[in-house]
Amino acid sequence: MSRTLNELAPLVAEVSDTYASRNHIPRDDDWYLLKLQEELGELAAEYLKSTGRGRLKGADPATIRTALEDEAADVLAMLLLFARNNGIDLDAALERKWFKYLGRSAG
Repeated sequence: MSRTLNELAPLVAEVSDTYASRNHIPRDDDWYLLKLQEELGELAAEYLKSTGRGRLKGADPATIRTALEDEAADVLAMLLLFARNNGIDLDAALERKWFKYLGRSAG
């Protein structure tokens, strides 16, 4: 099933809201950006493991690959939450900032 970023955002928000409630995590405007940074650091750590530049801690390649994919999902989810909290329409921003270049020749 294919969804737009704007369709994914409320689903991610529901999971995040449940997690925050169960774990008594207060979230303010700063939390969303700081949590995004934390998740990006975790993605970088898994990437370093996957490229042989980080401690493997006994993990096999399949486990490392799964962790890399999971951390990439965490980064995307936190970016969606950050955007939602700040009233950013990522679909529109991508159209405006990136996709205007589609169909143009290099050169």
